[in-house]
Amino acid sequence: MQFSIQREALLKPLQQVVGVVERRQTLPVLANLLVRVSDGRVSLTGTDLEVEMVATTAADKLADGETTIPARKLFDIVRALPDGALIELKLNGDRVALNAGRSRFTLATLPAGEFPTIDEIELVEKVSLPEEVLKDLMERTAFAMANQDVRYYLNGMLLDLQEHTLRCVATDGHRLALKETQLESSVSARRQIIIPRKGVNELIGLFENGDGTVELEFGRNHLRVRRGDVVFTSKLIDGRFPDYEAVIPLGADKRATLDREVLRGALQRAAILSNEKYRGVKLELSPGRLRIVAHNPEQEEAVEEVEADTSVSDLAVGFNVGYLLDALAALRGDKARLNLRDAQSSCLVQEDDSEQSRHVIMPLRL
Repeated sequence: MQFSIQREALLKPLQQVVGVVERRQTLPVLANLLVRVSDGRVSLTGTDLEVEMVATTAADKLADGETTIPARKLFDIVRALPDGALIELKLNGDRVALNAGRSRFTLATLPAGEFPTIDEIELVEKVSLPEEVLKDLMERTAFAMANQDVRYYLNGMLLDLQEHTLRCVATDGHRLALKETQLESSVSARRQIIIPRKGVNELIGLFENGDGTVELEFGRNHLRVRRGDVVFTSKLIDGRFPDYEAVIPLGADKRATLDREVLRGALQRAAILSNEKYRGVKLELSPGRLRIVAHNPEQEEAVEEVEADTSVSDLAVGFNVGYLLDALAALRGDKARLNLRDAQSSCLVQEDDSEQSRHVIMPLRL
């Protein structure tokens, strides 16, 4: 196996796949990338047995073959080489020689036969949508995913595919984030899959704000995403996601519309004197005004008043200020709308002119 390639042409696919490789491995070969030359192209594959990323690129002076090379070492070497360097890589026995100008490196390899790869998935549904749309869906919901929760099905993101709609949903049990988009074609049946947290983060890092199209291939146990020269495959979390539609409050008829940035600023200032453990602030609504109050065990207090388009009077509800700020950061547009029902009910945070993005925050008792 051998090939010749410009540094920049190799660095980009390396950056795309190296993040999948964990620094601590149960199997030595999982610290390596599978490097394969075939059909006139070079492919790089990284996996942690849960997520797999394959990136391909063109190269010169090709000789077919395959091996596995230490991922971090290869990436660090290529990144450290000067711009425009011509890299020549050749497999000699159980070693790989990498030459670039006056630089010479010899790396140990492991047999390609030891490298675990995900075979073809059992395809049940396939949809296409713009890359920037999927990136936006995931970025605006990922923050609400749980992290190492014993309810393992919360440590990921739900993709809910139904008719002409794709929804991304995440929740940690205290808050919920939902964003949806319309698809150009309808699907044959409703599909719900849960992508693990690492897979979500790798996908977000992979996407760019370009005008390309991505293909989502829904399998029974895997999700495969094709984007240009990159193929991403993730195992799915085998669990039942909560009935998220039941969490979205109905009858939340007490509404307040506010300037989003003004509200964010007021919450950020009030948060300084909130209880460090519970991060609670009280929202007090009255006609034309929202009052934000925070206390802490040192008997300190912060009070902020913000103009609000509302006719609600005498309603006070407590919330985690961090959750409110996360929800507001995920919105777009100048205005945010708070939808409330009573002092014991959750808050629905939305953009004032769109129903596609919804954020639900459970109340705190202050």
